[in-house]
Amino acid sequence: MSDPKPGMFRTADGKSVVVTFVLVSSLFLLWGFCNGMIDVMDKHFQDELHLTLAQSAWVQFAHYLGYFLMALPAGWLATKLGYKGGIIAGLLMVAVGGFWFIPATQIAQFWAFLLGVCFIAAGLTFLETIANPYTTVLGPKQYAATRINLAQSCNGIGWIFGPLAGREFFYSINAAGEKTGAETLWIPYAAVGAVVVVLSVVFYFAPMPDIKTEDEYHLDDATPGTSRSIWTHPHFVMAVVAQFFYVAAQSGIFSFFINYMTSQAPAIPGTWDGWALNQVTTVGADGFRHITDGGAATLASLGFFCFLAGRFSGAAILKKFPAHKVLGLYALLNVIVCGLVFLKLGWISVACVFLSYFFMSIMFPTIFALGIHGLGARAKKASAYIVMAIMGGAIVPKIMGAVGDNYGMSRSFIVPLLCFGVVAYYGYSWTKLSKSEGVVGLNAAKGH
Repeated sequence: MSDPKPGMFRTADGKSVVVTFVLVSSLFLLWGFCNGMIDVMDKHFQDELHLTLAQSAWVQFAHYLGYFLMALPAGWLATKLGYKGGIIAGLLMVAVGGFWFIPATQIAQFWAFLLGVCFIAAGLTFLETIANPYTTVLGPKQYAATRINLAQSCNGIGWIFGPLAGREFFYSINAAGEKTGAETLWIPYAAVGAVVVVLSVVFYFAPMPDIKTEDEYHLDDATPGTSRSIWTHPHFVMAVVAQFFYVAAQSGIFSFFINYMTSQAPAIPGTWDGWALNQVTTVGADGFRHITDGGAATLASLGFFCFLAGRFSGAAILKKFPAHKVLGLYALLNVIVCGLVFLKLGWISVACVFLSYFFMSIMFPTIFALGIHGLGARAKKASAYIVMAIMGGAIVPKIMGAVGDNYGMSRSFIVPLLCFGVVAYYGYSWTKLSKSEGVVGLNAAKGH
């Protein structure tokens, strides 16, 4: 990768960090891919282990529990060992989780798979807590947003290909028409394990400077009366709350996307034909075409393409408009589209699910950036707490699944609707909470 702009990847002492940036960008691809696979796993376990929607949500619980448990240790390691040590520790933990899927497939018990999911998530926590802020300091401050946007393109690509891998190995069918996902589920995870072992060796020998950031709130000053605690800053505290509810909404929609598409999308006349239709639908006993599990996994990749498109276009919008207002608007729009899904309006509601992906795209990074704004060296610690807040993704999908079990998948969208309402409140109240002017061009492209 060559420098898109002169000096973009040079530190204050003139050293080039372009190789370091490329390596860190590969981590964005890794966790996007792993998260993308997680979101198509629920339906597989529902079918294989005969689970309800609420029970299958234990997959998300295990995933986000890993984040919750390891966020603070990750922040502590980043402070004590520097960026390199934290990244290597995270990669090795992901490898343990990936290779664990090999014996887990032989054990064939739900808890065994959940343990692997939790280990991978714990490792990804290290990577997210460290890589998110690190990309912003690998060069001049004025190019921070450009650098993180380049890195995030890898994240978006990972999100797109994760569901495709899930379709290939979780919903695979042999020549006899039998499902073989239970035997092949371990393959993509073992491959991830092998890749991250190689990456950890590369990172061990790679140069990774530990660069300081500016302390705009003077948290480290010894002046009497100045606060040294990040918890006395309301814009950070509410960022933790907003992130909890945002990831709760995101996780619920991502988790039950396949269930929604296979149960709520209107039937298509069986006489309709075409390559694209054959990839995602099959003709049922009623003579109509219905979306299959594998087809819905393919459509999930389309959803993540909308997510990526929203991130790129959102980054451009954030250069011209105050970040907190864009966050508030996008959250409010997601309240509306979730309401339209709730009303069961046929293909309009289906389209609204894809729109929700688009409007979600900037939320995690924007909340993250608004939350750590001006915290200087304490941003590492603040980052850990904001990452820890994604525990919302472990709890709320179980509520959404319970609503879906009792009232249908469309009605369950009332849960993310309420969550997006909290995010909208944070966006529109940020200037009051932070006692800052609305920031245009804020680095808000870090992402989950």
